[in-house]
Amino acid sequence: MGYVAVKGGTQAIEEAIKRLKYERLHKEQVLETGQIEAGMRGLIDQVMSESSLYNEKLAALAIKQAEGNPEEAVFLLRAYRSTLPRKHCSQIIESEDMKVERRISASFKDIPGGQILGAATDYTHRLLDFNLMNETEKTVKEWLSAYAIENSSIEELMNGPELVLPKVLDYLRKEGLIPPLENNDAEPDDVTRESLEFPSSRSQRLQILTRGETGAVTSLAYAVIRGYGALHPTVGELRVGSLPIYVGHPNEEGSDEDEYYIGNIKATEAEMLMPFMAEKEKGSKELEFEIGYGLCFGQNETKAIAMGILDNCLEHPDNSFPSHNEEFVLLHIDSVESTGFISHLKMPHYVTFQSKLDSVRKTKGKTEEREEVRSI
Repeated sequence: MGYVAVKGGTQAIEEAIKRLKYERLHKEQVLETGQIEAGMRGLIDQVMSESSLYNEKLAALAIKQAEGNPEEAVFLLRAYRSTLPRKHCSQIIESEDMKVERRISASFKDIPGGQILGAATDYTHRLLDFNLMNETEKTVKEWLSAYAIENSSIEELMNGPELVLPKVLDYLRKEGLIPPLENNDAEPDDVTRESLEFPSSRSQRLQILTRGETGAVTSLAYAVIRGYGALHPTVGELRVGSLPIYVGHPNEEGSDEDEYYIGNIKATEAEMLMPFMAEKEKGSKELEFEIGYGLCFGQNETKAIAMGILDNCLEHPDNSFPSHNEEFVLLHIDSVESTGFISHLKMPHYVTFQSKLDSVRKTKGKTEEREEVRSI
């Protein structure tokens, strides 16, 4: 797509950039990146997930620069990510090693290790808390001090090895109620280095889904439940916690003998149980379950669940439903791609529009001439 160069606009652009900065600063309040990092956990996690870059400080900076606009923040962070060298690849991560902070199952009341509610808005009343308008550093410190005394034993439990818990669905596999899971340790395709091609691999689909705009992924998953495909999944297990990251020795690639721990990442994992009627012998049908999988940076539970739904849909292509069409889903959920194309409509289209306008004028002129001839 080509554009016509617009001359004489440099000064106007510079002034527009100054005006943008003015709009951010004119109330004479400086929003520190540390405050964003501490108080906007949900937005930080969303931006990191959609950017494929796990760095809370940089996510906070991008949010500040974008004035809280998540699409712009993701754009900034992805652009920065593209400049970074890739010096190491981590060793394979097993989600069973997650140090769990929150873990629930909507399928089973009693699960090994118990339901751990953790931190979530699910159990709040969703009413505005006007006390937050008067919150100060002093009141915060007082509340934290009281909380620490009240929950000292809980903190000890949270830091113990007991919170590395087994997977709920493994018990269903032992009963033969869902197919056994085989590890696939093949190197995944990297959608940030190679363009997406169709048909896509599952690793590509999962990467695109975890990078997808949270609202878009959720909307398509909701459409699946509401009508397109008409299935009602159940959360087999949803867990939030820290995953340890290890890298191998830089001079011994491919060796698992020397592993170096470099830190943790917080992640959300969802395993969805998807009911379907399986064809059996003599035309009979039986109810069985398949698995849909979702994993993303930070605590982003709605997105992880929605990922699991769409993962299962894309494993069963069906052009009758847009939610089962990988090209439709994967090419329309990316916030940078979709926002960028919509935003490009604000750029000059003078020549193309004038061409269309001339066509309309000519058509209208010919129509008027024919009407004059008829009237004569």
